[in-house]
Amino acid sequence: RHREESTTKPRFTKKLPDEFLKPDALHEYIPTMDSMVKQHLQENWVPNKEVKVYPLTQQYTFALACSLFMSIKDPGQVNRISEPFKDVLTGLLSVPINFPGTTYNRAIKKGKRLREVLIGIIKQRRKELLENKETRKIDMVTRLLQTSEYSDCEICDRIVGMFVASYDTTTPMSMTKSSKQMEVHKSKQAGELLNWQDIQKMKYTWCVACEAMRLLPPARGAFRQAITDFTYQGFTIPKGWKIHWSVHTTHKNPKYFPEPEKFDPSRFEGNGPIPYSFMLVFIHNVVTKIKLRMVNPDEKIVYDFTPYPENG
Repeated sequence: RHREESTTKPRFTKKLPDEFLKPDALHEYIPTMDSMVKQHLQENWVPNKEVKVYPLTQQYTFALACSLFMSIKDPGQVNRISEPFKDVLTGLLSVPINFPGTTYNRAIKKGKRLREVLIGIIKQRRKELLENKETRKIDMVTRLLQTSEYSDCEICDRIVGMFVASYDTTTPMSMTKSSKQMEVHKSKQAGELLNWQDIQKMKYTWCVACEAMRLLPPARGAFRQAITDFTYQGFTIPKGWKIHWSVHTTHKNPKYFPEPEKFDPSRFEGNGPIPYSFMLVFIHNVVTKIKLRMVNPDEKIVYDFTPYPENG
């Protein structure tokens, strides 16, 4: 019986996010994404002659995640979550030395603060559900609470995991290559929001985004544990060893991508559903409303967990 119970929860856990991220759900998210990015650009980009793109794209992405996963739209509440979360993310792959002043120590402290904020929100949502006062559209927190299989701490862990996946695995590089893609913009009336049909038309823009992510992957890889002994390319990997697979080994392999250092969006041309549609919504609004010019074309790229511009 213990074995059956231990396998039931992981199957549900793995399946749950798909309920909110599968294509059918994305269809409903697009107007929300479009509305939020329009507001974000109007408040943070349009009034300024010069902006730091990288932190602003992260700000928008995190606000969008709060809205879609937790139905949180209040900027003050979003900031109370994002402020400690940034330090947690910075310490995620830091040297694990828990000593005052270290990145790791700061991440631990801010992690406790982040958990307090999120669990406070989850407790309030649980109370509203029990009292039938929940008026929000069903989101990930509501769905987890309705299952009654998860404690507040477990729900908190899953939400943080979704934040990590959505926050630092984005890249603004593709915007600089998409400024000529205006066909969808010309077909929309003033104030009209994007829909799924518009996203499907952004074929070239998506090819550009794919090629940008191939050259500069938003995620660098992942760790896995060998469940049995095996041999790969002459190397024997014992059972129980930790393995790190690197995205770059495939993305820069000429066997799969001829002339791998060349920027060539045409290599992704073809038919099929478009994943990561939120990127197209953001790119569409930026390139149709903002004239982009790099302040410093020679700005250095810093690699600390993920690559980012030295000056933002």
